[in-house]
Amino acid sequence: MWNYSQKVMEYFLNPKNIGEIENPDGIGEVGNASCGDALRLTFKLDENGRIADVKFKTFGCVSAIASSSALTELIKGMTIEEALQVTNQDIVKLLGSLPEEKMHCSVMGMEALQAAIANYRNEPNPFQKDDDDDGRIVCHCFGVTDVKIRKVARENNLRTAEEVTNYCKAGGACGACLDDIQNVLDELWRNGPVPAPDFVNLPVGQRVARVQEIIDREIKPLLERDGGGIELVDLQGTRVVVRLQGHCASCPAAGATLKHTVEDKLREFVSPELTVENVR
Repeated sequence: MWNYSQKVMEYFLNPKNIGEIENPDGIGEVGNASCGDALRLTFKLDENGRIADVKFKTFGCVSAIASSSALTELIKGMTIEEALQVTNQDIVKLLGSLPEEKMHCSVMGMEALQAAIANYRNEPNPFQKDDDDDGRIVCHCFGVTDVKIRKVARENNLRTAEEVTNYCKAGGACGACLDDIQNVLDELWRNGPVPAPDFVNLPVGQRVARVQEIIDREIKPLLERDGGGIELVDLQGTRVVVRLQGHCASCPAAGATLKHTVEDKLREFVSPELTVENVR
């Protein structure tokens, strides 16, 4: 029996926004019911470009229903740009917690949202088969490729096969591929952090989420030690626009911080092509 938080059980027993919106502005579909989890998300924008209504249909477990329900509540009232910055960790934070073995449900919610926004923008679904067609299938039970494993590992800083199973289910059935998954991870991290390939060609939602993740994980803690802070304002191609906060905003060395801390970290963990600009 999974140890679910009270918040998870509330969203599961009394889910919000179940169903499907008629004539939606965006439709996102991820997962596969034959593999255990699937999610369809639809949303409608108001006259100001904010998400006025959002609904979901899911085939899944307690965590899938709770994560989907929490996601819909989280993004109501957001602009498309704000919604693109929502990550699976935001969903988990709203729920209080999720069992590690169920983290893939929060990832599924994030991916459904990004797929719906891509649909609204007339872009291809970034999570359909095309994303993995060039990869080698590692987990035959769930059809997960080495490309998918590396992508999930980069986005969530995963280092073990067990962690990968928790986030995308690879290795979670027969377990025959666990050694192969670990080999993929060992190769990925052998030479330190590896930037995601072709960053500029990724869907905008994935690019924003990746930059935001590195800011939260690698940059904010460094700045906060000295009473500073940072906010992601915009992402335009390879140009990252941020706003330094706290002591960093008025510090005479702000230019050096921008170049040698913010830009260097983003180039190390995301893409060597990135440049950073500060706005007040």
